[in-house]
Amino acid sequence: MGAAEPEALHRENEEEEDKQEERENGRKKEEKEEELPDLERGERNINGKESVQTHPPTGFHMSRMQRLSNTNPLRLVMNNATRVASPSPAHHPPPPRRSTPSPLQQPHQQPPPPQPQPQQQPRSTTPTPQISIVTLNSRSYTNKISLFVFILHMVGAVGFVGFLIFKGVQGLLQEGSSQRREKRILKYFLPQVEAASFLSITLAFMWQKAVRVWPKFMVHVIIWGSFTFTLAAGILLICFQIPATDGIGVVFIAFSVGNGLYACWVTQRTSFCSKIFIKSLEPVSKFPDINQPTYWMLGAGFLWMSFWIIAVIGALNFYVPPLVIMALVLSLAWITEVMRNVANLTVSRVIALYYLRGMQSSTQFCFQRALSNNLGSACLGSLFVPAIEALRIVARGLNLIEGEDEFMFSCAHCCLKVMDSIFTRGNGWAYVQIAAYGKGFVKASQDTWELFSKREMVEVVDSDITSAICFLTGICSGSICTIVVAAWTATVHRGYIATLSVLAAFIGYLMTRIAMALPHACVSCYYVCYAENPENRLFDRTIPDRLDLIRSGRDVAVPTPRVPRRFQR
Repeated sequence: MGAAEPEALHRENEEEEDKQEERENGRKKEEKEEELPDLERGERNINGKESVQTHPPTGFHMSRMQRLSNTNPLRLVMNNATRVASPSPAHHPPPPRRSTPSPLQQPHQQPPPPQPQPQQQPRSTTPTPQISIVTLNSRSYTNKISLFVFILHMVGAVGFVGFLIFKGVQGLLQEGSSQRREKRILKYFLPQVEAASFLSITLAFMWQKAVRVWPKFMVHVIIWGSFTFTLAAGILLICFQIPATDGIGVVFIAFSVGNGLYACWVTQRTSFCSKIFIKSLEPVSKFPDINQPTYWMLGAGFLWMSFWIIAVIGALNFYVPPLVIMALVLSLAWITEVMRNVANLTVSRVIALYYLRGMQSSTQFCFQRALSNNLGSACLGSLFVPAIEALRIVARGLNLIEGEDEFMFSCAHCCLKVMDSIFTRGNGWAYVQIAAYGKGFVKASQDTWELFSKREMVEVVDSDITSAICFLTGICSGSICTIVVAAWTATVHRGYIATLSVLAAFIGYLMTRIAMALPHACVSCYYVCYAENPENRLFDRTIPDRLDLIRSGRDVAVPTPRVPRRFQR
């Protein structure tokens, strides 16, 4: 036992020495292997830079990871944890070596921070803002209170018109003076009114087609034609030598005089108006069905007007016929104005999306949207925009005479201050943003006017006569209908000349205004969409050149009068 113990100790010492030598040799071998670049561990010398090494997560065996295929999900996850540099085009990478991390590797040693590689920069996950696209597809209803009031009005109007038709039929069936009167009305009154409706629809399409084909020529024809036709209608009515027709004839002649003065006043602006018509009507040819909403609105207007005429006849057998007929006239005016603005909103959305997004949207879808989501704004605008246009004319008239009388001077500036407030909260340019973005009428008016102010386009917009051209087109149709109906009625029943003349003028004006919604909407879209994106390739130098001429004083702009700064507080 004593001799065996020294031998066992000697063997143990030799084994320990061998193990230490093996460990030293293994450490040296690993150090040599670590000096070689290892692609699997993210070590590459790119363009003479220091190697970048990112150790794999603790607890993973690299030898096992190296047995996985390159498409294995675990291998992909591991590669994301290590930064692998792309091979340099100047040096070919050596074949990867399988190595097992040494158990004696010190865990507290931290590698140098990895250098960012531009080729391996992760893509930004921040989404691009799409606010405009979302608002373009807004599904909310605008101006719900106005929509509710209009629907309530329509229900009441349909019921009341139906009741008056019943009264008319009842008076026709009962024997007596009422029966004879209604038969006389049906024989000598109703045919002329229906003829005026057909004539007004025909004239409406003729005016619209002519403006689209010959805009430069038609601007002058409409301005001076309205003067000529109203003067002719007034002279014709006076020639009948009936007190009622004389009074209406004087009104027509007075209007024609004012129309002639206006035609002389805007002569310098007709050239620019023609250019705007030509440029803004260019996209219409890309949408063959863009006139369909106008057809539907004119058809609906004609049907409603036919029932409305019978209701007027029935009102003669009801209490206080003048007040009832006046209420029917106001109701008809609001309904037809809503029809016009529905066509305006439809065309505005089609053209605005073409300018803003280059889209060729469906006219049918835009028409359905105008009849549903944006109908409330059309109802509200139909009440206020005509009043605003009338106040605009009054403001300009007061501005011309403000220096002659102190009282008129004060009234003029008071009116101008009111107009300045109204224009920023309600204007006809709002329909473009209502149709495109689904805004309310007041919000769209304010945003549009701020946009014009930002682009310094207020002078150009104020001097635009597109709205006046569309208005005078309706006056032309109304005057023509008056001439035809008055001449016809004079041969059958002279007692109805005055009434039928006014009614024919009213019907002709309303129908033509519905048809002229298309060119009016195109011009509005051109202005508003240019103000939103002047760099759009679809716009030329028409508006910038006009601005340069106004600023340089080489062109005269007659804007809507504003309140002088010394009177603003």
